[in-house]
Amino acid sequence: MINENSLKLMENPLREGKRIGRAPEPVAMVIFGATGDLTARKLVPALFSLAVENRLPPNFRVIGFARTPWTHEEFREEMRKGVKEHGRYDPEKDRAVWDSFARNFYFVPGNFRDDADFAKIDDLLHQQHRDLEIPDNRVYYLAAPPQFFDDIVTNLGAAKMAENTHDGWRRIVIEKPFGHDLESAHQLNRMLHNVFDEKQVYRIDHYLGKETVQNILVFRFANAIWEPIWNRNLVDHVQISVAESIGIEDRADYYDKAGIVRDIFQNHIMQLLTLVAMEPPVAFQADAIRDEKVKVLRAMHPIPIDQVRLDSVRAQYAPGVVEGKRVTGYLDEEDVPNTSTTPTYAALKMNIDNWRWQDVPFYLRSGKRMPTRATEISIHFKQPPHLLFEDDSDEDAELRPNVLAIRVQPDEGIALRFEVKAPGYGTQQRSVTMDFRYGISFGTTSLPDAYERLLLDVMLGDATLFAREDEIERAWELIDPLLQAWETDAAPPLERYEAGTWGPVGADQLMQTAGRHWRRL
Repeated sequence: MINENSLKLMENPLREGKRIGRAPEPVAMVIFGATGDLTARKLVPALFSLAVENRLPPNFRVIGFARTPWTHEEFREEMRKGVKEHGRYDPEKDRAVWDSFARNFYFVPGNFRDDADFAKIDDLLHQQHRDLEIPDNRVYYLAAPPQFFDDIVTNLGAAKMAENTHDGWRRIVIEKPFGHDLESAHQLNRMLHNVFDEKQVYRIDHYLGKETVQNILVFRFANAIWEPIWNRNLVDHVQISVAESIGIEDRADYYDKAGIVRDIFQNHIMQLLTLVAMEPPVAFQADAIRDEKVKVLRAMHPIPIDQVRLDSVRAQYAPGVVEGKRVTGYLDEEDVPNTSTTPTYAALKMNIDNWRWQDVPFYLRSGKRMPTRATEISIHFKQPPHLLFEDDSDEDAELRPNVLAIRVQPDEGIALRFEVKAPGYGTQQRSVTMDFRYGISFGTTSLPDAYERLLLDVMLGDATLFAREDEIERAWELIDPLLQAWETDAAPPLERYEAGTWGPVGADQLMQTAGRHWRRL
């Protein structure tokens, strides 16, 4: 049974993607690959948090699909263990909520390549639709390895499970990687569009669900003081850093084929860059925001091959000490070939050729086995033209620029560094920081997980925080030439850096040649 509001939503496409303050309609989430790590560690804990906070719709259901021959009860018990270990809320303490939540979990054993197994899912969903007299809305979540995407999507199409109907809508969520290069990204999009319309596709990048990342747009466009200075007139350069203290863990097979640039730069870092650099959108709506992000990417150009040695750095971690523990080097990791040249660290200098950012370099870096886990965007403003307040007693006096730092993780917040006079006689200057921290300002130590926000947005049909096909393809157009250049004589040398340090010497030299330095995280 479809209510009047449901029909209006399906009939009026302008409402798709608009953030509205209401609970989602009844929906079933089908998780393909439900026995995998992602489901127990991220998806179900996020859904349970939404349940505890009363944000899920009535009659919300989860249908797990995988080859493991679990029963409904076994699926529910495995998910309870996952929530217990990884969730913000304890299913034992919130027992009544858990029991109500888990009662609507079902499991369908099957094979991604067997179309008859997809018919079992379809039959179950149609039966629930009839018995509960609710809309037949569906979210298909691809939590399976990428090599199965084609089989899953093709079988959804063959089973007539992909098209929106009068009874309900259909949406599909895809996890990264969104291809291995530009051509595979094209192939992925073509495969999806053979079955789904682009407006039904939600490419999830969990970085965009982080609270501070979402706050970038509010910070920029809800405060009039920033817009006049957020440009080439007063900004000297921008740094975006994604540091990880962990190594490759048990992902050697994937990571040695991907490397740090495919794993972090093509998606996470490019998404952060576009939010920092974009123009004000005409409205706070999905396509308006994504249009401006794509404009930023189109204003960028791949690093020219004759500049690759100057504007890029690549390196692998060697043995060292991280957080007090001795760790092995990359070439000593299990299943990594001892001849591998896959970088675990990269630093790039890139430019945006438009009116706002002309001649303002964007320095991007990411690495594994760094001293700490931290993601930060820092806006470095130009130095004052003259050191006015000289003091003979202050031998270290210098022209120090203002820095605005946006901490994405951990300890989310925003800090502004500026100069003041130190107490006492004379005019000694000191740098101080005005610091906003979510935990202090909002009285919480537990921010919602990124997946909580993103899963809720999928159910609401809000694609603002999801990547569109042209974003993905344009990002690959920028990254592919670099990766190809790194396979030629034009490549910078593959350096080594000790685990637990901030990267190779070449990364420091990348900044020092322009009289700059990396901000200490």
